[in-house]
Amino acid sequence: MKLEEIQETITLPEGVTASYEQEHHTLTLKGEKGELSRVFFHPRLLLRVDGQTITLTSRKATLREKKTLFTFASHIRNMVTGVSEGYTCKLKVCSGHFPMSVAVKGDRFEVKNFIGEKVPRTLTLKPGADVAVNGTEITVTGCDKELVGQIAADIEQLTRRPGFDSRIFQDGIFIVEKAGKHT
Repeated sequence: MKLEEIQETITLPEGVTASYEQEHHTLTLKGEKGELSRVFFHPRLLLRVDGQTITLTSRKATLREKKTLFTFASHIRNMVTGVSEGYTCKLKVCSGHFPMSVAVKGDRFEVKNFIGEKVPRTLTLKPGADVAVNGTEITVTGCDKELVGQIAADIEQLTRRPGFDSRIFQDGIFIVEKAGKHT
């Protein structure tokens, strides 16, 4: 098996700046939509920031280092898209018999009268993304793709009813669009 050097270069668009702190292995990207920081550490990978390019290098790349290098590159590309364009996830409130009311109060997401329940279901929202309710549509926006997706999944899981057939009992909150994908 021949070990070779692999290099992946990511070019940053206009308005996005990058800085890398070598001591803590933290890459920070700043753009018009916000700022993101993430730790990228692997003992055999080298990350370098030169102006508008980010270079990932592995001198003796085995299959494991190759996988890790391209995974890091994907995470960095997601961060670049997040700080330049942002991510949006849309959810839809579906209620058949009982009218469900949904509200955001500070850092709390609250669902009242879900299938006639007296006690509202609540969720503490993680900081870093904005949640907006407009009638039966809920929009989650932010610059971190993973955080936006996790908040949307948490909202969807808030109205989950295990043991019920989802083809018949269709009440709940469901993801209808996520990060450019329509479901």
